[in-house]
Amino acid sequence: MKLIILDHYSQASEWAAKYIRNRIIQFNPGPDKYFTLGLPTGSTPLGCYKKLIEYYKNGDLSFKYVKTFNMDEYVGESHLTNVLKVHPCGSTSDLQAECDAFEEKIKAAGGIELFVGGIGPDGHIAFNEPGSSLVSRTRVKTLAMDTILANARFFDGKLANVPTMALTVGVGTVMDAREVMILITGAHKAFALYKAIEEGVNHMWTVSAFQQHPRTVFVCDEDATLELKVKTVKYFKGYVLL
Repeated sequence: MKLIILDHYSQASEWAAKYIRNRIIQFNPGPDKYFTLGLPTGSTPLGCYKKLIEYYKNGDLSFKYVKTFNMDEYVGESHLTNVLKVHPCGSTSDLQAECDAFEEKIKAAGGIELFVGGIGPDGHIAFNEPGSSLVSRTRVKTLAMDTILANARFFDGKLANVPTMALTVGVGTVMDAREVMILITGAHKAFALYKAIEEGVNHMWTVSAFQQHPRTVFVCDEDATLELKVKTVKYFKGYVLL
Protein backbone atom coordinates (compact mmCIF):
# COMPACT_ATOMS: atom_id res chain seq x y z
CA MET A 1 0.00 0.00 0.00
CA LYS A 2 1.22 3.48 -0.87
CA LEU A 3 -0.03 6.86 0.31
CA ILE A 4 0.80 9.83 -1.93
CA ILE A 5 0.36 13.18 -0.16
CA LEU A 6 0.21 16.38 -2.21
CA ASP A 7 -0.26 19.92 -0.93
CA HIS A 8 -3.52 20.77 -2.71
CA TYR A 9 -6.46 19.19 -4.54
CA SER A 10 -5.17 20.41 -7.90
CA GLN A 11 -1.81 18.73 -7.35
CA ALA A 12 -3.42 15.48 -6.22
CA SER A 13 -5.64 15.54 -9.32
CA GLU A 14 -2.69 16.13 -11.63
CA TRP A 15 -0.64 13.38 -9.99
CA ALA A 16 -3.52 10.92 -10.43
CA ALA A 17 -4.03 11.94 -14.07
CA LYS A 18 -0.33 11.53 -14.84
CA TYR A 19 -0.36 8.13 -13.19
CA ILE A 20 -3.28 6.98 -15.34
CA ARG A 21 -1.67 8.44 -18.47
CA ASN A 22 1.65 6.72 -17.77
CA ARG A 23 -0.01 3.38 -17.00
CA ILE A 24 -1.89 3.48 -20.31
CA ILE A 25 1.22 4.44 -22.29
CA GLN A 26 3.36 1.77 -20.60
CA PHE A 27 0.68 -0.86 -21.25
CA ASN A 28 0.92 -0.05 -24.97
CA PRO A 29 -2.70 -0.98 -25.81
CA GLY A 30 -3.75 -2.04 -29.28
CA PRO A 31 -6.67 -3.59 -31.18
CA ASP A 32 -6.02 -6.98 -29.56
CA LYS A 33 -5.02 -5.64 -26.14
CA TYR A 34 -7.29 -3.00 -24.63
CA PHE A 35 -6.40 -1.19 -21.42
CA THR A 36 -9.37 -1.65 -19.07
CA LEU A 37 -9.95 1.23 -16.68
CA GLY A 38 -12.49 1.44 -13.85
CA LEU A 39 -13.71 4.97 -13.16
CA PRO A 40 -15.62 6.65 -10.31
CA THR A 41 -18.45 9.16 -10.39
CA GLY A 42 -18.80 12.10 -7.97
CA SER A 43 -16.91 15.38 -7.71
CA THR A 44 -13.51 14.23 -6.40
CA PRO A 45 -12.21 12.88 -9.75
CA LEU A 46 -13.29 15.91 -11.79
CA GLY A 47 -9.88 17.59 -11.54
CA CYS A 48 -8.21 14.38 -12.67
CA TYR A 49 -10.64 14.03 -15.58
CA LYS A 50 -9.95 17.59 -16.70
CA LYS A 51 -6.22 16.87 -16.83
CA LEU A 52 -6.83 13.66 -18.81
CA ILE A 53 -8.91 15.66 -21.31
CA GLU A 54 -6.04 18.13 -21.54
CA TYR A 55 -3.55 15.32 -22.27
CA TYR A 56 -5.88 13.97 -24.94
CA LYS A 57 -6.32 17.34 -26.63
CA ASN A 58 -2.56 17.94 -26.56
CA GLY A 59 -1.93 14.60 -28.22
CA ASP A 60 -0.15 13.21 -25.15
CA LEU A 61 -2.67 10.43 -24.61
CA SER A 62 -4.99 8.33 -26.74
CA PHE A 63 -8.08 6.49 -25.52
CA LYS A 64 -8.50 4.61 -28.80
CA TYR A 65 -7.78 1.26 -27.19
CA VAL A 66 -9.02 2.00 -23.68
CA LYS A 67 -12.21 0.46 -22.35
CA THR A 68 -13.78 2.00 -19.24
CA PHE A 69 -16.17 0.57 -16.67
CA ASN A 70 -18.04 2.99 -14.42
CA MET A 71 -18.36 2.13 -10.75
CA ASP A 72 -22.02 2.89 -10.27
CA GLU A 73 -25.29 4.26 -11.62
CA TYR A 74 -28.47 5.48 -9.93
CA VAL A 75 -31.56 3.33 -10.31
CA GLY A 76 -33.81 5.16 -12.77
CA GLU A 77 -30.86 6.65 -14.66
CA SER A 78 -29.43 5.39 -17.92
CA HIS A 79 -26.39 6.13 -20.04
CA LEU A 80 -25.60 5.01 -23.55
CA THR A 81 -23.25 2.04 -23.67
CA ASN A 82 -20.68 1.45 -26.37
CA VAL A 83 -17.65 -0.75 -26.86
CA LEU A 84 -15.36 1.66 -25.03
CA LYS A 85 -17.53 2.89 -22.19
CA VAL A 86 -19.61 0.51 -20.10
CA HIS A 87 -22.12 1.63 -17.46
CA PRO A 88 -24.52 -0.43 -15.42
CA CYS A 89 -27.93 0.67 -16.72
CA GLY A 90 -30.20 1.86 -13.92
CA SER A 91 -33.33 2.07 -16.08
CA THR A 92 -33.53 -1.62 -16.97
CA SER A 93 -36.49 -3.68 -15.77
CA ASP A 94 -34.32 -6.47 -14.30
CA LEU A 95 -31.73 -4.76 -12.14
CA GLN A 96 -29.99 -7.86 -10.82
CA ALA A 97 -29.66 -9.29 -14.33
CA GLU A 98 -28.02 -6.01 -15.36
CA CYS A 99 -25.59 -6.33 -12.46
CA ASP A 100 -24.73 -9.91 -13.36
CA ALA A 101 -24.23 -8.92 -17.00
CA PHE A 102 -21.92 -6.09 -15.92
CA GLU A 103 -19.71 -8.58 -14.05
CA GLU A 104 -19.62 -10.79 -17.13
CA LYS A 105 -18.57 -7.83 -19.31
CA ILE A 106 -15.65 -7.17 -16.97
CA LYS A 107 -14.59 -10.82 -17.23
CA ALA A 108 -14.93 -10.77 -21.01
CA ALA A 109 -12.67 -7.72 -21.13
CA GLY A 110 -9.97 -9.61 -19.25
CA GLY A 111 -10.58 -7.90 -15.91
CA ILE A 112 -9.76 -4.36 -14.84
CA GLU A 113 -6.16 -3.24 -15.20
CA LEU A 114 -6.56 -0.12 -13.02
CA PHE A 115 -9.61 0.73 -10.93
CA VAL A 116 -9.78 4.35 -9.81
CA GLY A 117 -12.08 5.12 -6.89
CA GLY A 118 -13.22 7.90 -4.63
CA ILE A 119 -14.83 7.66 -1.22
CA GLY A 120 -17.53 9.31 0.85
CA PRO A 121 -16.95 10.89 4.27
CA ASP A 122 -18.17 7.63 5.82
CA GLY A 123 -15.52 5.67 3.94
CA HIS A 124 -17.76 4.05 1.35
CA ILE A 125 -16.26 3.25 -2.04
CA ALA A 126 -18.60 3.29 -5.05
CA PHE A 127 -21.99 2.84 -3.31
CA ASN A 128 -20.74 0.17 -0.92
CA GLU A 129 -22.25 1.83 2.13
CA PRO A 130 -21.12 1.09 5.72
CA GLY A 131 -21.88 -2.52 6.59
CA SER A 132 -21.47 -3.80 3.03
CA SER A 133 -19.82 -7.15 2.48
CA LEU A 134 -16.13 -6.85 1.67
CA VAL A 135 -16.47 -9.68 -0.89
CA SER A 136 -19.58 -8.23 -2.57
CA ARG A 137 -20.12 -8.13 -6.32
CA THR A 138 -22.08 -5.73 -8.54
CA ARG A 139 -25.59 -5.40 -7.15
CA VAL A 140 -28.46 -3.08 -6.18
CA LYS A 141 -27.87 -1.01 -3.03
CA THR A 142 -30.11 1.23 -0.95
CA LEU A 143 -28.29 4.49 -0.25
CA ALA A 144 -27.59 5.70 3.27
CA MET A 145 -29.10 9.05 4.29
CA ASP A 146 -25.59 10.54 4.61
CA THR A 147 -24.97 9.68 0.97
CA ILE A 148 -28.29 11.13 -0.14
CA LEU A 149 -27.56 14.36 1.75
CA ALA A 150 -24.06 14.59 0.28
CA ASN A 151 -25.30 14.03 -3.28
CA ALA A 152 -28.22 16.46 -3.12
CA ARG A 153 -25.86 19.07 -4.62
CA PHE A 154 -26.06 17.18 -7.90
CA PHE A 155 -29.88 17.51 -7.85
CA ASP A 156 -30.30 21.25 -7.22
CA GLY A 157 -30.05 20.67 -3.49
CA LYS A 158 -33.44 18.92 -3.41
CA LEU A 159 -33.42 15.74 -1.33
CA ALA A 160 -36.64 14.54 -2.92
CA ASN A 161 -34.89 14.42 -6.31
CA VAL A 162 -32.00 12.22 -5.16
CA PRO A 163 -32.46 8.54 -6.06
CA THR A 164 -32.50 6.26 -3.02
CA MET A 165 -31.10 3.20 -4.80
CA ALA A 166 -28.16 2.55 -7.10
CA LEU A 167 -26.36 -0.16 -9.01
CA THR A 168 -22.80 -0.45 -7.78
CA VAL A 169 -19.75 -2.60 -8.27
CA GLY A 170 -18.96 -4.58 -5.14
CA VAL A 171 -15.90 -4.29 -2.95
CA GLY A 172 -14.88 -7.71 -4.28
CA THR A 173 -15.30 -6.48 -7.85
CA VAL A 174 -12.82 -3.67 -7.27
CA MET A 175 -10.48 -5.94 -5.28
CA ASP A 176 -10.20 -8.16 -8.38
CA ALA A 177 -8.56 -5.31 -10.32
CA ARG A 178 -4.84 -5.69 -10.89
CA GLU A 179 -4.26 -2.25 -9.39
CA VAL A 180 -6.42 0.19 -7.41
CA MET A 181 -5.94 3.95 -6.99
CA ILE A 182 -8.18 5.75 -4.48
CA LEU A 183 -8.55 9.55 -4.45
CA ILE A 184 -9.25 11.17 -1.07
CA THR A 185 -9.26 14.95 -0.76
CA GLY A 186 -10.58 17.55 1.68
CA ALA A 187 -10.74 17.86 5.46
CA HIS A 188 -14.25 16.36 5.47
CA LYS A 189 -12.72 13.02 4.42
CA ALA A 190 -9.81 13.09 6.86
CA PHE A 191 -11.42 10.68 9.33
CA ALA A 192 -12.24 8.27 6.51
CA LEU A 193 -8.58 8.30 5.39
CA TYR A 194 -7.54 7.60 8.96
CA LYS A 195 -9.92 4.64 9.08
CA ALA A 196 -8.68 3.48 5.67
CA ILE A 197 -5.00 3.18 6.52
CA GLU A 198 -4.34 3.46 10.27
CA GLU A 199 -6.95 1.09 11.65
CA GLY A 200 -7.81 -2.47 10.70
CA VAL A 201 -10.07 -3.77 7.96
CA ASN A 202 -13.69 -3.06 8.91
CA HIS A 203 -16.86 -3.56 6.89
CA MET A 204 -18.25 -0.35 8.42
CA TRP A 205 -15.49 1.51 6.51
CA THR A 206 -15.45 -0.35 3.22
CA VAL A 207 -12.44 1.53 1.85
CA SER A 208 -10.34 -0.16 4.54
CA ALA A 209 -10.54 -3.42 2.57
CA PHE A 210 -7.92 -2.09 0.19
CA GLN A 211 -5.24 -2.43 2.84
CA GLN A 212 -5.25 -6.05 1.70
CA HIS A 213 -4.92 -5.42 -2.02
CA PRO A 214 -1.38 -6.13 -3.30
CA ARG A 215 -1.28 -2.93 -5.37
CA THR A 216 -3.21 -0.05 -3.78
CA VAL A 217 -2.20 3.59 -3.97
CA PHE A 218 -4.09 6.24 -2.01
CA VAL A 219 -3.71 9.77 -3.39
CA CYS A 220 -4.67 12.62 -1.08
CA ASP A 221 -4.15 16.31 -0.38
CA GLU A 222 -2.77 17.78 2.84
CA ASP A 223 -6.25 18.55 4.22
CA ALA A 224 -7.20 14.87 4.08
CA THR A 225 -4.31 13.93 6.39
CA LEU A 226 -5.56 15.98 9.36
CA GLU A 227 -6.61 12.89 11.35
CA LEU A 228 -3.44 10.89 10.62
CA LYS A 229 -0.58 10.56 13.06
CA VAL A 230 2.36 12.85 12.35
CA LYS A 231 4.56 9.74 12.19
CA THR A 232 2.34 8.25 9.46
CA VAL A 233 2.43 11.40 7.35
CA LYS A 234 6.21 11.74 7.69
CA TYR A 235 6.73 8.10 6.81
CA PHE A 236 4.77 8.25 3.55
CA LYS A 237 6.17 11.63 2.55
CA GLY A 238 9.66 10.24 3.04
CA TYR A 239 8.76 7.11 1.10
CA VAL A 240 7.82 9.17 -1.95
CA LEU A 241 11.22 10.87 -1.91
CA LEU A 242 13.15 7.55 -2.03
